[in-house]
Amino acid sequence: VQLQASGGGLVQAGGSLRLSCVASGDAIRNYIVGWFRQAPGKEREFIATISRGGGSTDYVDFVKGRFTISRKNAENTVYLQMSTLEPEDTAVYYCAVDRFSRTGSSTQIDYRTWGQGTLVTVSS
Repeated sequence: VQLQASGGGLVQAGGSLRLSCVASGDAIRNYIVGWFRQAPGKEREFIATISRGGGSTDYVDFVKGRFTISRKNAENTVYLQMSTLEPEDTAVYYCAVDRFSRTGSSTQIDYRTWGQGTLVTVSS
C-alpha cells in the first residue's frame, strides 16, 4: 500500500483544515489508520487513530474536541478534520497504516507504511 497525505496549508489561529490520506495499491479497509505529526525541533507524536470499520477512534488528549478522524473506505480515504487550530499545531502531519493490530495503537512502530507528510502552519 502507498499513502498520499494532502490538505495542509497556512491557516490563522482558530481556523480549520481537513487533511486527507488516500491509499493506493491496496484497500484501506484492511488497515487501522493513524495520524501523527512532527513539529519543528520535536519528535514525531501520535494524534489519532481509527479502526478498520471506523467504529472506534482514539485521540491524544490535547486534540480531543478539536480534531476528528474519519474514513470513507469506499473512497480509500481517511480524513483528519482539524478545528480551532493553534500555533502549537504547526507541524508536518503524517498518515500511516497498521495491518496487523487488532485495535488502534498510538505506538509508531505498529505502523509499517507512512505517507510523505503534509505541512500545516498556523499563524497567530
